Amino acid sequence: MAENHAQNKAKLISETRRRFEAEYVTDKPEKYDPRDVERLQQDDNWVESYLHWRHNVVDETLKMLDESFQWRKEFSVNDLNESSIPRWLLEIGGIYLHGYDKEGNKLFWIRVKYHIKDQKTILDKKKLIAFWLERYAKRENGKPITVMFDLSETGLNSIDMDFVRFIINCFKVYYPKYLSKMVIFDMPWIMNAAFKIVKSWLGPEAVSLLKFTSKNEVQDYVSVEYLPPHMGGTDPFKYSYPPLVDDDFQTPLCENGPIASEDETSSKEDIESDGKETLETISNEEQTALLKKTNPAESTPKAEESEKVDSKLKTFKKPLSVFKGPLLHISPAEELYFGSTESGEKKTLIVLTNVTKNIVAFKVRTTAPEKYRVKPSNSSCDPGASVDIVVSPHGGLTVSAQDRFLIMAAEMEQPSGTGPAELTQFWKEVPRNKVMEHRLRCHTVESNKPNTLTLKDNALNMSDKTSEDIYLQLNRLLESNRKLEDQVQRCIWFQQLLLALTMLLLAFAVSFFYSLYS
Repeated sequence: MAENHAQNKAKLISETRRRFEAEYVTDKPEKYDPRDVERLQQDDNWVESYLHWRHNVVDETLKMLDESFQWRKEFSVNDLNESSIPRWLLEIGGIYLHGYDKEGNKLFWIRVKYHIKDQKTILDKKKLIAFWLERYAKRENGKPITVMFDLSETGLNSIDMDFVRFIINCFKVYYPKYLSKMVIFDMPWIMNAAFKIVKSWLGPEAVSLLKFTSKNEVQDYVSVEYLPPHMGGTDPFKYSYPPLVDDDFQTPLCENGPIASEDETSSKEDIESDGKETLETISNEEQTALLKKTNPAESTPKAEESEKVDSKLKTFKKPLSVFKGPLLHISPAEELYFGSTESGEKKTLIVLTNVTKNIVAFKVRTTAPEKYRVKPSNSSCDPGASVDIVVSPHGGLTVSAQDRFLIMAAEMEQPSGTGPAELTQFWKEVPRNKVMEHRLRCHTVESNKPNTLTLKDNALNMSDKTSEDIYLQLNRLLESNRKLEDQVQRCIWFQQLLLALTMLLLAFAVSFFYSLYS
């Protein structure tokens, strides 16, 4: 049965390719981007996604491909990048990818309150939607996505049916099979009529994918871990740009210890600075090898190894802030503080604490893998235990505020080994919705550093305390400013609502008096 299904699918894909080439491409090849035509001939999943959306009817699939490919060329989708989008649109945080729903699908956030209907900017906004969807499609070929339409604090000036219709078309025509569901959060009653129109655009097959929710229902689809506080969630994520919030995270330069080629090419300056540091981190493998050389007949217990590592870390000041996740507590909570090159304290510390009853595997990824050493970057943490991760810039490279780190963690519920081979296999098999993720930003402090920095115990003085106070006050001011902006937005929305009600009452009064005297 399965074999027949595979053969039928292969025949449909082959027929679709042959007919599209003969009936559409041959007559007017200039209508399409040659890269799309080439991909159609090579990517079975891409062809199958169009066939699936058109219920395997080839004639309908060909029409859909024609419309989609013309749109892709018109928008230059294959060439869209950050520079194609106005910077202010990327900075405002109205559209981005972040987090996962309960089924493990990526969340595509559309914060409607940041959208103001404007014909001058509508094309750029459409390109931003296309940029994110194309970026996701290239990285996660075929994996569904959940659209989060956040309508909280939305006013009448944000209603733009042309823009909404474009988003619907993206999933109906341009990116078929990618829509898992569309979660509509906190929709004002005044928009009920508008979304009746949206349902007609979606068609009967896709209407079931619309999920209208309030703060109580939204948690049926997304766990509190990935919901912001105004939705009743606990996600501390705050949008900022640059870099892109969902930028690619890769393995750092150093995985669980220095590699030979890295040490051979390290600059003289880096070697000298490492020699002067009071902390010389040694991975578990290196420690074991070293101890075997000194006393080959005696194996060192794991507790003794940990004690040696701990003694190396005593010169580091533990970070103060803590992010309390379901699997790990991560410290610091949001930012990694690095000292300047002049200060000589370039390294910093991440502390992971396992709060589960099972072993937790973790990985550390970064957007600048060539720039940092991370020890360890792929390991595990026993129940109730803590692991200290040392992060240091490589060579003479400088820390940038655009650099990000990603901590990935998953509970190893089934008993298995924690060696490199076992961990590699575990990460291949673990479901995405079982993986906890937490992001950290980078920050460089030139002189007086707050206590969250990697300071030595004897380096803490009054200037550091003063600097920390200033830093905390600045954070409070920024938070107060954000709350004030939220209050202003609510006032604007309330005024718009009053205006709409006034207009309705006026229209009712006019019609009443007209009927009375006619």
